[in-house]
Amino acid sequence: MDADAMVQEQIAYYRARAPEYDREYEERDDIAELRPVFEELPVAGDVLELACGTGQWTGSLAARARSVTALDAAPEALAIARGRVTSPNVAFGRADLFEWRPERRYDTVFFAFWLSHVPPGRLAGFWRTVADALAPGGTAVFLDNGPGEAAFEEVLDGQPAPAVRRTLADGSEHRVVKVFHEPERLVRDLAGWGWTARVRTVGTAFIAGTAVR
Repeated sequence: MDADAMVQEQIAYYRARAPEYDREYEERDDIAELRPVFEELPVAGDVLELACGTGQWTGSLAARARSVTALDAAPEALAIARGRVTSPNVAFGRADLFEWRPERRYDTVFFAFWLSHVPPGRLAGFWRTVADALAPGGTAVFLDNGPGEAAFEEVLDGQPAPAVRRTLADGSEHRVVKVFHEPERLVRDLAGWGWTARVRTVGTAFIAGTAVR
């Protein structure tokens, strides 16, 4: 199975996982460490949120933004997000982020726990899409798992892209792309694609970063 097929499997997983996605936020105390970090990140103006999921971060973005456009590939997750976030400055939309292209530009592009799901072969293309979505002087802002999270995942060998196995409450098993980005290497990669980035570790399992062109 190639990386493209793994991406489709990943979308199917997140559609199936939508009803139980929020459980991780309820059960993991360390995710709370990201909230004050998020408040320090430069979120402003018109914001594009990629892979918004069930809207865990969307409401916080809306409180700091002029407008938020929140996209996700899973309609089941979007339904939960729409129920959670009713701010009038938020618009939700369904999009496969590997196929989607921006029709306008934004001051901030934000994504949480998404970058690690982009196969390495698609990473440069993804950042080109982010660049196309940013207004001049805009900033990409992201939160994600770092290398320390690998200890809590079932990492799979011999896959077309770095991957882990996830098990849902019904016992079904799924493979998803999972790249545990090292901050220093990610900064170097982004520099090679024309970005100036700052990425730091948060706690033992997370990273937070900003990038500008």
